[in-house]
Amino acid sequence: PRLFGSQVFGPWRWIHLSGAAIACVFLLALGGWAWWSSYQSRGLAALELATLRVQAAQAPQASAETRAEAIQALQSVITRYPWLPALPQAAYQLGNLRYQAKAFDGAREAYQLALAKHARGTLATLCQLGIGYTWEAQRNYANALSAFEAALQRLSAQDFLYEELLMGVARGHELLGQRDQAREAYHRLLKDLPKSRRAEEVRWRLASLEGPARP
Repeated sequence: PRLFGSQVFGPWRWIHLSGAAIACVFLLALGGWAWWSSYQSRGLAALELATLRVQAAQAPQASAETRAEAIQALQSVITRYPWLPALPQAAYQLGNLRYQAKAFDGAREAYQLALAKHARGTLATLCQLGIGYTWEAQRNYANALSAFEAALQRLSAQDFLYEELLMGVARGHELLGQRDQAREAYHRLLKDLPKSRRAEEVRWRLASLEGPARP
């Protein structure tokens, strides 16, 4: 290569430039990793403290004030650390606390946030179950039924929460006055889960559906 003053011409010029670019990328990546590591550490520490408040709020004699403090702590974590990998779990806990406080719209919001933040597996099913319960608590039985049915579609009889969701489906049909569909769902539960702990309750519900329709 030919030198002129302090400039470098020819292929070495590009080697120098690419080397500098790679160094910059490496430094940026290192800085990003350090920031992400610090972000996660701070977020997990905040979530750990919030979880302690949640545990206190779920104690049998917990006061409304204790629950409100736990809700505030979880809300703070979710607001400050929106990219925290554990955020779906935090949102689910927030939904449960709001449900206990009868803040059903807020509970549903939290469950939906957990799903939007990619809750997976059993956690996702629990969130969908919670959404159904919030609609049911507000006597919107059609929406509750839709939530239970959507969650149930992905499960088999061996899956955790299958029984609870199928009971929700049967109950939803019954509350909507859809007696034939309710009977079908209850019979399905007895067929799929003959040793269900709720078998007696299901048989009682079936017997009540055999009588005349309520006005």
